[in-house]
Amino acid sequence: MPSPRTPFLLASLSFGLASCQAQTAPNAPNALQMPLSNQNSRLGINLTGANDYNAELPFHDLFKQARPWISQMQGKPWGQGPKLELDENGFPKSLEAGAWADSPFTTLELAPLGKYTVLYDGEGEIDFWPPGNRVINGQSAGQIFIEATKTNLFLQIKKTNPQNPVRNIRVLPEEFGADAGKNLWREGFLKMWRPMNTYRFMEWNHANDTKPKTWETRGKTSDMSVTRNGVPLEWMIDLCNRQGINPWFNMPWGADENYIRQFAKMTREKLDPTLHVYIELSNEVWNSGFPQTRAAQEKAKELGIPPLERPWEGGAKFYARRSVEMFKIWEQEFGGKERLVRVLAWQAANPWWSENIVLPFEDAYKNADALAIAPYFGAMPYPKGNPSSDEMATWSVEKILDHTEQTSLPEAVKYMEQGKKIADKFGLRLVCYEGGQHLVGTGGGENNEELTKKFHAVNRHPRMGELYSKYLDGWNQIGGGDLMCLYNSVGTWSKWGSWGLAENYLQTPNDAPKLRATLDWLAKNPLENAPPEISGLQEVSATTGQPLALEAKITDDGETKMTTVVGWSASGPAPVEFSAQTAQTKATFSKAGVYTLQIRASDGFARGEKSVRVTVR
Repeated sequence: MPSPRTPFLLASLSFGLASCQAQTAPNAPNALQMPLSNQNSRLGINLTGANDYNAELPFHDLFKQARPWISQMQGKPWGQGPKLELDENGFPKSLEAGAWADSPFTTLELAPLGKYTVLYDGEGEIDFWPPGNRVINGQSAGQIFIEATKTNLFLQIKKTNPQNPVRNIRVLPEEFGADAGKNLWREGFLKMWRPMNTYRFMEWNHANDTKPKTWETRGKTSDMSVTRNGVPLEWMIDLCNRQGINPWFNMPWGADENYIRQFAKMTREKLDPTLHVYIELSNEVWNSGFPQTRAAQEKAKELGIPPLERPWEGGAKFYARRSVEMFKIWEQEFGGKERLVRVLAWQAANPWWSENIVLPFEDAYKNADALAIAPYFGAMPYPKGNPSSDEMATWSVEKILDHTEQTSLPEAVKYMEQGKKIADKFGLRLVCYEGGQHLVGTGGGENNEELTKKFHAVNRHPRMGELYSKYLDGWNQIGGGDLMCLYNSVGTWSKWGSWGLAENYLQTPNDAPKLRATLDWLAKNPLENAPPEISGLQEVSATTGQPLALEAKITDDGETKMTTVVGWSASGPAPVEFSAQTAQTKATFSKAGVYTLQIRASDGFARGEKSVRVTVR
């Protein structure tokens, strides 16, 4: 039975992805004031990539997910307009006569219809295509009032003043007006994923991109949209601070040292100090379907990492070396490794590689904290497989479910057990960077429409929810059930997979068996872990301008195998300056009055807190 000191406050959530009510909290709330709704949660979630067809709609502003500009020209085929000269944020600096720029921003089939306020800076002419999908209710300088009557809307810049070009475009629900822009996040998105322990930002940070990545080419808050260079780090940090949830950051393969260093520095400066940070190099460098696998092998050859006749082994070794180099940069910027969870990730289905190459190469495991795997369950049938994709397409939904439960699920649990043994051998935690069902055709099998229909039906079947519960039980039983990040949050299903726990932002857990089962399991299975206990503080007096020494005592049961981290906050007549976010710190007050100081301590899964009153003269 879970300890009575470790409640899981899921009941406070009102489910419903479709909620679009404005957040009433300040734009940048102090994360130390967040409710403990994810206390001892052992699940994380991979957030779906942000683009114009994203079915999750995390942002109020629909244009934040708009596609990069498509150049058009009268009399020329689609997309064959002249090359656009863009400013540093991705907006056209000028347009040739007869040319315009298109950007699709509601290609999602279930994109929200209704009234919107379109705001922009600069001078020019904006329209929306096709005309039959919208009604323009009025406009003036810098704003347009439209009603989206159908989906698949394109925003068009028809004219722009080169001396004051159109830029900073926002498409906001009319009921919020400009106020919606003060809060990035749609409330339904925040509520749905508040019970999670960790957000893995692999897709948001374009971790599968191998192009050279510098700090100057990172995603910026001023970018035309997040599809350009990824979601800005400032926003990912803001989301985690609001929710009180640990981030998992994947450094893109092509990131240079300064990018990694500046990324780490901003994280240290802006992230709630009671949150831990999972860090991983790229994503699935073992997977030949991704370009980073080839890039790693090519780099290994260039450096002469043996065996040269087996470059795939050399690629794995270079991944381990480069991961450690990345970890060291983060440690330097954080002044240590206490808040970091340094992740080495490899294929669950081939544990030999983790045990014999990745972890031991140059003692990489000594510089890591966790081995991460992705023990999916399901099937990946292809035309010449056994069973083949054609044969499986003839199976009933029930037969596919039977096969998944009787064959695939036990195999996934076996991978978990193998991974746990290896992690224990090297003194590491075992975590899952991804997990869940994996029913998808491959090698041409994805083109079998009947197979795709069957797999979608299986994912919508109530039994799939039961399989998720059994799958998570298996993870729990192999060693206490450390962090598992399911893949993924909300996404439209296709022949390429049925990944989303929900298919779109309108669904509730009652509509989506995988989502319902996940949240139910999470509510019933908190980690049996007491939060850190805080003592040693009592009501005191202080003098303005004179540092007050504070010495809290933190005790923790060590159940999570994570370093306990601490953060201080204050409320009172004026801001309070803390010398350090540690148990022992000094507080300096600039104004007399009564203050309440709060300390929180987190072991990565549970947080303890204590307040002390200070009278300042």
